[in-house]
Amino acid sequence: MNRNDLNPDASPEAAYGARLRSLREARGWTQEDLAERAEYSSVHVSAVENGRKPPTLRFSRSVDRVFGFEGTPDSFEREYREIKHGSLLEGFPEYVDYEGRAVEIRLYEVGVIPGLLQTPEYAATLEADAVRREAITPEQAEERVELVSRRQATLARTPSPLILAVLDESCIRRPLGDPAIMDAQFERLLKFAERPNTVLQVAPFSMGARRPFSLPITVLTMPDRSIMSYAESAQRGHLERDTRSVLPMLTAYHQLQAEALSQAAAVAMISKLRKGTP
Repeated sequence: MNRNDLNPDASPEAAYGARLRSLREARGWTQEDLAERAEYSSVHVSAVENGRKPPTLRFSRSVDRVFGFEGTPDSFEREYREIKHGSLLEGFPEYVDYEGRAVEIRLYEVGVIPGLLQTPEYAATLEADAVRREAITPEQAEERVELVSRRQATLARTPSPLILAVLDESCIRRPLGDPAIMDAQFERLLKFAERPNTVLQVAPFSMGARRPFSLPITVLTMPDRSIMSYAESAQRGHLERDTRSVLPMLTAYHQLQAEALSQAAAVAMISKLRKGTP
């Protein structure tokens, strides 16, 4: 057996591998025994244990099933998710936690449909392009698509949070994937607009310099009525919790809504695009 003396403190992957090895040996199993139970090769198990191969979501769920850890705080899936946060933009995992508890979500997006409104197919197309550019791995793309679904599911709670979405016109003009994917995405947007706890608007190109934001921005209102904002640069995401800094953004968002198309006009624009009408 190719055994390395891993230092669990060397990296999250090393800690994962050392824990996997410890649990396996505590049961008196060889790597071949675990591999057979998890339906993986012994070479794969060895690589994960020795830190040569990072764990995947599918592998983590398999070993959770083998060890009886499914849905528990000790699950390997939970540990994997903590590791994979390293592939997400710094600051984003913290934001997602607050997003899942917010009572009001105000978002403005440029260029792409925001994650909370994406269909799985649209999300997969977006991440597939990142894989093509070698910005992320196929495993990371799969996890990001799943994260979109988990974020949407978290918001499907009672009472429902108020979600106000203003999309730059570029979001709906930019084709992503084949026509069927865009048709389904347009349908998702139209259904989103019908919900009692949502408002959908479009900031048309004609707004020009009157558009108060040049980059995407999200403003959250928490259950205690505190507010925070989230914005991203190319290097990291920034969660701002200082009310004095967030209030001007909230004011600018109100100005954005006042200048943007009404929900009825936005729905009409999306419906025309869906029919292929300019």
